[in-house]
Amino acid sequence: MGLFDRLRGNDTPRVAFIGIDGLPYGLVADNPDTFPTLSAIADDGDGGAIDSAVPPESSACWPVLTSGQNPGETGVFGFQDREIGSYDTYVPMGRDVQSTRVWDRATDAGLDATVMNVPVTFPPQRTVQRMVSGYLSPDVDKAAHPDELREYLTESDYRLSVNAKLGHKADKSEFVEHARETLDARAAAFSRYVERDDWDLFVGVFTAPDRINHFLWGDYAEDGAYREELLEFYAALDEHIGAIRKAIPDDVRLVVGSTHGFARLRYDVYCNEWLEREGWLSYGDADHGALTDIDEDTRAYSLVPGRFYLNLEGREPEGVVPESEYESVRAELQDALKAWEGPDGKPVAKRVVERETVFRGDHDEIAPDLVVIPNEGFDLKSGFRSHDEVFDPDGPRTGMHTFEDAALFIDHPDSNIEDADLLDVAPTLLRLLDVDYGRTDLDGASLI
Repeated sequence: MGLFDRLRGNDTPRVAFIGIDGLPYGLVADNPDTFPTLSAIADDGDGGAIDSAVPPESSACWPVLTSGQNPGETGVFGFQDREIGSYDTYVPMGRDVQSTRVWDRATDAGLDATVMNVPVTFPPQRTVQRMVSGYLSPDVDKAAHPDELREYLTESDYRLSVNAKLGHKADKSEFVEHARETLDARAAAFSRYVERDDWDLFVGVFTAPDRINHFLWGDYAEDGAYREELLEFYAALDEHIGAIRKAIPDDVRLVVGSTHGFARLRYDVYCNEWLEREGWLSYGDADHGALTDIDEDTRAYSLVPGRFYLNLEGREPEGVVPESEYESVRAELQDALKAWEGPDGKPVAKRVVERETVFRGDHDEIAPDLVVIPNEGFDLKSGFRSHDEVFDPDGPRTGMHTFEDAALFIDHPDSNIEDADLLDVAPTLLRLLDVDYGRTDLDGASLI
């Protein structure tokens, strides 16, 4: 028991959440010896597969997971979003998230929170007792608050992210070593502040697994040269989580969750190249390269991952699709996407989702009109520059995100993860913290 416990007693619920960017539940289920900690949590509480968010892209998923609200409320739909009334795009950061995060609700309830390395949180919030922002932050010095945390991290081996460029090399040894060093340094930082025992809510995210999966999943799936390195990496991750589980007091509830699953990638798919060839998109005399280069003959365009927008009159600055024809033109595009086949004749789309099915809220003005959830093997890119082919089988990445098979583990005997999704994580954390929220405030429900 730490000093903080002795001073305040043990009547205040406390929760530690360990986030993992891209851990598929199937990997844990198929390799229990690699994951003794997660397997033990599942035995003591519950563990299983959950659905991700639409689209299952990390920049969209983390605001959903940490707020319990869909992208129509968070205002973040992907790694790149479109300005309202413009063809200009931007990369969403922390201040672009319009929803209240779980740590903000905890702080408003008088609790203290330590938040480390959650994506889409830059710049760090001064209202949280301790925060270091996650990837897309410029550097650790600007990403950490307060001074004590910033000084410790800048003087240690802490890194905000894995250098993905190393994964492009044929020899992945340096990449694997870099990812492991990043993992270990982050675990050391987490352990340091977990053991400080001055928080009610601890949130720490490991993002290196997503990078490992993108470049080594093909080796894992097909018994390639780096299969054992991937499993060794995950064994180290599980060991780090085990150390955290052992370090936290008995009264602290531990939750471990990921944002999306993973599958074997076969083709990088350039959606705007397909739209151009199918007569939906035109650049005229403009150079390919950005959304701002499309011309007035464009009826539709795409942003990563698999988000399709009509060039709608009155919404887009040079929109050509009349509002009166919105439903019919969208249905035409939806039918074309459903009929779209890859080089092997396999349908590209597993599902084509209409915006109103998954997006609702005060910030859905920039929501895509359609979202394609692809079949395994097809990783949907935007690709505004010209490409020789729609389907590229030679990209450096061999793993892709999936909507299904995200993972969640709750160290609580009354937990039930059946039929859960990413929206249910934040309500579960708030329930464990005994923090009240309105019945209609969140889109998910507690799993306790």
